Amino acid sequence: MGVSLKNSDDDDSGEVSEINVTPFIDVVLVLLIIFMVAAPLSTVDVPVDLPVSNAQPQQRQDEPLYLTVQDDLNLVMGEEAVARETLRTALDARTGGNRDERIFLRADAAVDYGDLMGVMNALRDAGYLKIALVGLENAGDASPQAAGAGAAPQP
Repeated sequence: MGVSLKNSDDDDSGEVSEINVTPFIDVVLVLLIIFMVAAPLSTVDVPVDLPVSNAQPQQRQDEPLYLTVQDDLNLVMGEEAVARETLRTALDARTGGNRDERIFLRADAAVDYGDLMGVMNALRDAGYLKIALVGLENAGDASPQAAGAGAAPQP
């Protein structure tokens, strides 16, 4: 004989142990709408009367200093050829000894990466640390063989 502890009259009024998340979702959606409406209102510009600056604008150099590495590894500064041994003195003469001046370094596409790094090391040894590499603005039309010196031919 089995005994049942449940009363048949209490089946309809029993507690439900499941969580109803529908009200929680409603509250979250209302908060989301409130924040979406309030966020653009919090980024209003504040009018400010700024003081006038009396600082002098910095002088820009008249002509940038270009150092070109040709395909035969000759160096050209501006329009005149420079030997590697006299690079430091030529740079000092051109910049007036200002080691903070930016040097624009151009190199032929046929120049090996190691040779270009040798020129950059020579500039660093001379004390010129601000070096900018110059390239073509629209290189999207170039083929892969023209862009890289050692590119493999396409089958």
